[in-house]
Amino acid sequence: MHVAGLLLAAGAGRRFGAPKALVSLGGKLFVDSAAELLKAAGCDPVVVVLGAKADEVRALACLDGVTVVDNPHWESGMGSSLRTGLHAIGIADAVLVLPVDTPGVTVAALHRLMNLAEPEALARAVYDGVVGHPVLIGSDHFAGVIASAAGDQGARDYLKANTVHHVECADVADGADVDRPEDLRPGNQAT
Repeated sequence: MHVAGLLLAAGAGRRFGAPKALVSLGGKLFVDSAAELLKAAGCDPVVVVLGAKADEVRALACLDGVTVVDNPHWESGMGSSLRTGLHAIGIADAVLVLPVDTPGVTVAALHRLMNLAEPEALARAVYDGVVGHPVLIGSDHFAGVIASAAGDQGARDYLKANTVHHVECADVADGADVDRPEDLRPGNQAT
């Protein structure tokens, strides 16, 4: 199966105080680490959606071997970034969607979802039973997700209205979002 990767990195990071694409952890920008993770898992292509401070992200990030697209409507929320990214994917059986602010996600977690990839698939990672990211969206669902993605909900409403396979990943990854600088303190992040 041909699985694309979609990295949502357009937000302004208002609660964080800066766009999370530009946050550095372990000497690497979140956007670079997440793009490399999707590539390492075998996603092809990897599409990175930028918005807030896109020029600065391009100037500071590496982003080798990925397709970078701008979301001109990034301020309206994640839904517009999801639509922008899905339009840029091209031909794929499925796409793994990953927000830039989940640095504890691992290749092992991505592979668990990729193993379910097919055009009719809908799956998402769960961590000790709590839903999280990444989300796997089969190509049969692209049009429905694009039609329903609005505001900061992303694919949430579409996923609620359809059968989604939950894939437990807590044993191989940490799905916590980094919303504030204190979330990066030792003990609050994946190692």
